[in-house]
Amino acid sequence: MDLFDKFQFNDYVKKTLNNIHFTSPTPIQDKVIPLVYKNKDIIGISQTGTGKTHSFLIPIIDRIDTSADYVQAVITTPTRELAHQIYENAKEFKKENPDLRISLVIGGSDKQKAINKLSTQPHIVIGTPGRIKDLSLNEQALIITTATTFVVDEADMTLEYGYLEDLDAVLSKMREDLQMLVFSATIPEHLWPFLRKYMNAPELVQIDAHKKTTDNTKHYLIHTKHHDRYTVLKNIMDIIDPYICLIFCNKRTEATKLSDQLRSDGYRVGEIHGDLEPRERKQMMRRINNNEYQYIVATDIAARGIDIDGVSHVINMEFPTERDFYIHRSGRCGRGKYKGECYSMYDSSNQQMVESLEKKGIHFEVKEIRNGVLTDAKTRNKRKNRNAPQSELEKEIQRIIKRPKKVKPGYKKKRKREIQAIYQKKKRDIIRKDIQKQKKERAKQAQREKRERENMQ
Repeated sequence: MDLFDKFQFNDYVKKTLNNIHFTSPTPIQDKVIPLVYKNKDIIGISQTGTGKTHSFLIPIIDRIDTSADYVQAVITTPTRELAHQIYENAKEFKKENPDLRISLVIGGSDKQKAINKLSTQPHIVIGTPGRIKDLSLNEQALIITTATTFVVDEADMTLEYGYLEDLDAVLSKMREDLQMLVFSATIPEHLWPFLRKYMNAPELVQIDAHKKTTDNTKHYLIHTKHHDRYTVLKNIMDIIDPYICLIFCNKRTEATKLSDQLRSDGYRVGEIHGDLEPRERKQMMRRINNNEYQYIVATDIAARGIDIDGVSHVINMEFPTERDFYIHRSGRCGRGKYKGECYSMYDSSNQQMVESLEKKGIHFEVKEIRNGVLTDAKTRNKRKNRNAPQSELEKEIQRIIKRPKKVKPGYKKKRKREIQAIYQKKKRDIIRKDIQKQKKERAKQAQREKRERENMQ
């Protein structure tokens, strides 16, 4: 078995790895760490739970010169929770080396207090793109142009959240020989122009964690049969006894409504989604990490990167809109040597998604709950030949793309490109609306800060 000893880390890094019981590198750590020391730009593609965070955190910290009073590394994430999680991991190294200075730079906190703390520059900055841009470019309190390493974690989520514009503004001011480390579960087409602009002959490191997730997790399909999904959820909850169970909803409003319903029925549940205020989200994560909840209602923000220990069960109120998000969700349980169970409510409209996941190697067992017992249900295959209701997007595709009377060579490829273009347009529309919403929220925040400054004068 390969050991961390072969990397010849500093003594305080070795002590920290021993303290947190890290003895052997994961596959992505084994590949990424040597490349970081060679100053290579890296694109790391891996799923949640592969040890990605420490693959860049360990070599970055090991190379920090604590005698120098300037920023040497910047790590960005699309959400405050992810930034806070990486910050907590980094603080473990500070216990063995108090001279190491690490700053958490995220929105939702007192900006003036953050500025005051920057009278002495940190060695490592961990934060969200918007707040890093604000403190470095607008306030000029954070001097990151000295950094030699820049990490973009969860790059595909950064794209979806509309933060590439902020990153672009920050990176345009950085040194030309900057080492870029980009990590993502997937690389969407619209992310490539950004990568080509700022990365120099990057090394691609790809770790397939799907098989590991599938081996350790059982996947169950529970047909709703026109039943109320809340009733189906209660039936599932009655037959499982989880250590921690994540219940996923597709929308924030649905997560809030479901949490309220469960509380009114006497359940003590946590919730993680974007509608929580920063202080509420921070308190909620603390309570979750203290194991105060057996059930946690979440949106896909919890499926990516946020580390919740001890998840034994996952319940999907409905299938996510993106196939990879199912893999992220189910990957929260069945990690390491532990077994997990993922229950997904489905109906005929989910047939295409289920078949797509089966092609990725996921085996679903079709079940139903009778008299409080999980039993085998009739095979799903009998329903495959039935015409499933078309979604609005599918109807739009059928209207726009009609099979011509005479089929010319290359017809299938052309048709596939046209269909893909419609899907991409729809996805861009969704992202655009999300960006507009975030811009409005940030504008309101700026107005509030302006009023507060005026009141203080």
